[in-house]
Amino acid sequence: MNKKLFAAAGAIALATALPALADGAPTLVATSTISAGDTAWMMTSTALVLFMTIPGLALFYAGMVRKKNVLATLMQSFAICAVMTVLWTIVGYSLAFSPGNSLIGGLDRLFLDGMLYLKDAGKLTVHPLAATIPEAVFMMFQMTFAIITPALITGAFAERMKFSSMLVFMVLWSLIVYVPVAHWVWAPGGWMFDHGVLDFAGGTVVHINAGIAGLVAALVLGKRVGFGREAMPPHNLVLTLVGASMLWVGWFGFNAGSAVAADGRAAMAMVATQVATGIAALGWMAAEWIVKGKPSVLGIVSGAVAGLVAITPAAGFVDAKGALVIGLVAGVVCYWSATSLKHLLKYDDSLDAFGVHGVGGIIGALLTGVFAVKEIGGVEGDIVVQAIGVVATAAYCGIITFILLKIVDAIMGLRVNEEEEREGLDVVLHGERVE
Repeated sequence: MNKKLFAAAGAIALATALPALADGAPTLVATSTISAGDTAWMMTSTALVLFMTIPGLALFYAGMVRKKNVLATLMQSFAICAVMTVLWTIVGYSLAFSPGNSLIGGLDRLFLDGMLYLKDAGKLTVHPLAATIPEAVFMMFQMTFAIITPALITGAFAERMKFSSMLVFMVLWSLIVYVPVAHWVWAPGGWMFDHGVLDFAGGTVVHINAGIAGLVAALVLGKRVGFGREAMPPHNLVLTLVGASMLWVGWFGFNAGSAVAADGRAAMAMVATQVATGIAALGWMAAEWIVKGKPSVLGIVSGAVAGLVAITPAAGFVDAKGALVIGLVAGVVCYWSATSLKHLLKYDDSLDAFGVHGVGGIIGALLTGVFAVKEIGGVEGDIVVQAIGVVATAAYCGIITFILLKIVDAIMGLRVNEEEEREGLDVVLHGERVE
């Protein structure tokens, strides 16, 4: 997603300018022609991205925890999906994409008021990229991103956080962290957007955000009881592999769908996604094979996810050669961060939310500035600009996440007690167990 793409898409839709909510804010634009092909592809992409969270991420995470916490882990992803759906409908979408200022959007779409539902050129849309699809489809597509991002964070504090506290934290975090960063990066008038930070499908907005939040949460909550002293093997790697496979398939909607059109750029984003994922899986597998003497199922699927993460910001800007480099670097570096770095610094990022999503997102965001091809994305990369986006996102997310966790902890408490943790969250929090 970049300034020139927005300008090109907006040119065919621009009909009238309305007063903005603040100086420098983008104007609303009238929608002209709805494309059946673009609409069909974006509805498909929306379903694919939702499929990434339920059941993809839910199964991926559930397979890696211990048997006594499987249902609680599944519950987190499913409940977040429901909560974020309502939050995005009421206020999240409006604050992220309605005209506002460089830091936050406005309230034009509060409760989705005034949204274009039908093929009616007299209606208005808040976003130039929604020019050839109903705004309702664009809103739904963006909703699925708002759903999966907080769900990713849960991997960092798996097996020890209160369900009630998790829900309150995620609502606050989504409104105060996710929504503003989405506006900065993806909305015309957002400060990162206007400064040329490239993030095609969520390297900063989704993965760096989730990874940094996960790291902070892991540090604030502390380690699981017995971490480093007791074996904590995955309950069922079959579930993890099935979940990772669903993520891989669903990611085509995530990345290729971010072209917001059924066109050549979407096709190239799909190619880049597949290429980077394949080589990242092989890179992690090879690194593990060399270090440990055996390649593991958990390793190869983790490598695939690292490749998916790293190519996300770059997918609509790079060619196959760039995708190969980005994927390989992500596979090897994320293997190191999820194993050696975690143990070196002694933090308990339970399911490697930071090691894969945080580190992979940073790699992808920076290398987008190196490998962006002007003929594909319409812009040339700038690694300095990308680094500014990475640092700003990480700093803002880290500070606000820490504050929110401390507030929730003071009011409700963040984690279950030691006895409850040993018994397992399935029974303690939900009164259910896997037989």
